Amino acid sequence: MENPSLLEQLRLPGDIKDLSLDQLNELCDEIRNKIINTVSKNGGHLASNLGVVELTVALHYVFDLPQDQIVWDVGHQCYTHKILTGRLDQISTIRKENGLSGFPKRCESIYDSFNAGHSSTSISAAFGIASAKSITGDQSKTIAVIGDGALSGGLAYEGLNNAGRFKKNFIVILNDNNMSISRNVGSMARYLAEIRMKPGYIKIKERVEAILNHIPVVGRHIRNFLQSSKSALKNMIYKSTLFEDMGFLYYGPVDGHDMKKLISVFRLAKQSTKPILIHLKTKKGKGYSFAEQNPKDFHGISAFDIETGEPLSGGSDGFSGVFGQVLCDFARDDQRICAITAAMKIGTGLSEFSHLYRERFFDVGIAEGHAVTFAAGLAAGGMLPVFAVYSTFLQRSYDQIIHDAAMQHMKVVLAIDRAGLVGEDGETHQGVFDTAFLNEIPEVTVFSPSYFQEIKPSLQKALYGCSGVAAVRYPRGGEGYRPAGFLSSGGAFDVWGDPKAELMLVTYGRLFSYACHAKEALHKLGIEICILKLNQIKPIETECISLCLEKRRVFFFEEGILNGGIGETFGYLLQKNHYPGEFYLNAIEEAFVPQASVKSSLCRFCLDEKGMENIIYGVENRE
Repeated sequence: MENPSLLEQLRLPGDIKDLSLDQLNELCDEIRNKIINTVSKNGGHLASNLGVVELTVALHYVFDLPQDQIVWDVGHQCYTHKILTGRLDQISTIRKENGLSGFPKRCESIYDSFNAGHSSTSISAAFGIASAKSITGDQSKTIAVIGDGALSGGLAYEGLNNAGRFKKNFIVILNDNNMSISRNVGSMARYLAEIRMKPGYIKIKERVEAILNHIPVVGRHIRNFLQSSKSALKNMIYKSTLFEDMGFLYYGPVDGHDMKKLISVFRLAKQSTKPILIHLKTKKGKGYSFAEQNPKDFHGISAFDIETGEPLSGGSDGFSGVFGQVLCDFARDDQRICAITAAMKIGTGLSEFSHLYRERFFDVGIAEGHAVTFAAGLAAGGMLPVFAVYSTFLQRSYDQIIHDAAMQHMKVVLAIDRAGLVGEDGETHQGVFDTAFLNEIPEVTVFSPSYFQEIKPSLQKALYGCSGVAAVRYPRGGEGYRPAGFLSSGGAFDVWGDPKAELMLVTYGRLFSYACHAKEALHKLGIEICILKLNQIKPIETECISLCLEKRRVFFFEEGILNGGIGETFGYLLQKNHYPGEFYLNAIEEAFVPQASVKSSLCRFCLDEKGMENIIYGVENRE
């Protein structure tokens, strides 16, 4: 029998403080192997987690959690933190239904201080926690961990601007791995690169302070003057950084994989009574060669073979790839078309566009609000901008869609990827809100293709067939079942089945495939339905309503939030037109959908073929 590993012997988190430096490094190696093995089976965020193992272990070694609190930006790098806080025996369940979340969850552990799934939130949240502690007299520490990619998000600077005025201890750790999801872009990325070229920063600063402290009488006064001065003399001696100008003491860059240096700088920060920013340089994918070489490919990954790094399931183009190719085709013939991404070039299918039309491709970093207003500016300049973005991240630009684009009638196209349920990433990433919030905005047109071949006509209409803001939304992955004989018309809607049937099933997007299965199953049970497939879901064509007015019952199934959704609008229009029959709406009524496979979630909300079949059969056969 093999001896138990160090990780298995420890009673976590308490025992970590009793370890030697060698043991801490050994622990890091074991945690790294545990993460690789777990993600190879479950999928998840690998490269980012491998890059923060030493950082996380050092934080737990120096600080006193849960009294001291860590707020993780984005949160997908929290696997080591979960292992160290008593969840080692559950780590095999991460991202599984009813298992551990792949992100911090306050309801999961007292050690998870703040939920996060989107970027650039940690400084604001941690500063709020620190301010609450100040009010109540709590002397414990608060630490925000933020990546360099997240510094392209404006909220990070709003947090820094306010927190820098805080005259009490507050710690920001900048985890600089020179990556977000796509490679970092913009002035901040270049600025951090310049700082990285000055590795002697801390030593120079400490040496100057030590010398001044030993000068009798005047030394301390000179030091204090220099620390508070905005003069050129301070810049010459201290090499002042942007962060110091915002009110932070700056330490870095520090090797984020050197345990001894990490412990030293964290202890220094723990003793401070002022806001501190610690700049760590880490390597994304550290310790796993495939992830080190291709960190973007191992950012979020499905199950894979550890020996080869290859995914276990075969890949497919998916809607993202088809969209990217179609956009390239349009851009070839129209020099006005521009593509915008928010650090998601690969995920949104824009890699080829970025190579073919470099001057018309813009990666704005993690800055979705800016992306929409920037797109509106491009439109004002005569361009045809297309912003490709995941549904969950589009939420971050809601005001800009209203104020800067729709209200000004700007021709801005939103290519909404990962629309609908997305699976194991859980609440923070489900794309179930975009239909409802776009549905509220006047003069916005929304298309929802069900199959790859419908991407082109939908995008063509969004670009040239309607005015103002237009959106084309599509799900993650590939297309579903297509019944033999079905051909999309390319119009605002399609009808499938006997138009004389007394029952109408209305849906859109990928739910059409499930509706077709349900139709076939109900036929075997002696129940005939007709399916109205909405290709344009906003505004709803009046003919769609007319087709339903003579039906005995209308069933609407929607893979989106019920309140404010397309189904509610459809029901209202039926009522407005004095529909005499019965209307049934089935959508997602719970506010937030937990992690589970897409298949399981569709089943849970009766949005798969069996759910549709059971609802319609139940209504038809009730007493």
